[in-house]
Amino acid sequence: MNENWAAENLQTIRTLMERSAVYRLALAPVMMLTGGVGLVAGGVGWFAQCDSSRSFILFWFAVAAAALVGSFVVIRRQALRDHEPFWSSPTRRVAQAMLPSLFIGFVAGLLLVFVGDEEELIWALIPLWMALYGAALHAAGFFMPRGIKVLGWVFILSGMLLLLGIVAFGDSLEFRFTHPIMGGLFGGLHLTYGIYLRFTEQNNAL
Repeated sequence: MNENWAAENLQTIRTLMERSAVYRLALAPVMMLTGGVGLVAGGVGWFAQCDSSRSFILFWFAVAAAALVGSFVVIRRQALRDHEPFWSSPTRRVAQAMLPSLFIGFVAGLLLVFVGDEEELIWALIPLWMALYGAALHAAGFFMPRGIKVLGWVFILSGMLLLLGIVAFGDSLEFRFTHPIMGGLFGGLHLTYGIYLRFTEQNNAL
């Protein structure tokens, strides 16, 4: 085994353990920002009547990009404030853990953009997105506070329950409900977890 590789991994694990409380606190504004973006996007999609499958996918791709950029700005600002590198070894580990599931979700959505306006496929895509995102969070949870693993499972189970609901009531579902469902799940779960982190950290500080 390469000694440098082993030493780097040991240092990464030690850093993650030592700073778990700091990372937990830093997650609160990121989660609340992402949750807010998701909830607003659900309302905008509803009122803007983005009623084609292609517009739905492109719209939520844009929402994901906006949430990612916003999170990047928040994390970057925190790194500068704490005089720490943004793209550190722990950050790379987290990104590498999340990348496979996020990449699958991106490719699945991208393929459906070129398939055409198939509403049934969108109803299948939403639970898939939720489950894959949950899997990405769960993978990141091995390098972050354990609450991320729990949140990952919440996304996975939400996706599975949504899939069961779609199978059971698919004939009565209207396509316009896709945006509120995405906003409620993606935005609501993030916001709830962010508020939880913020209040628990405040209580711990007292």
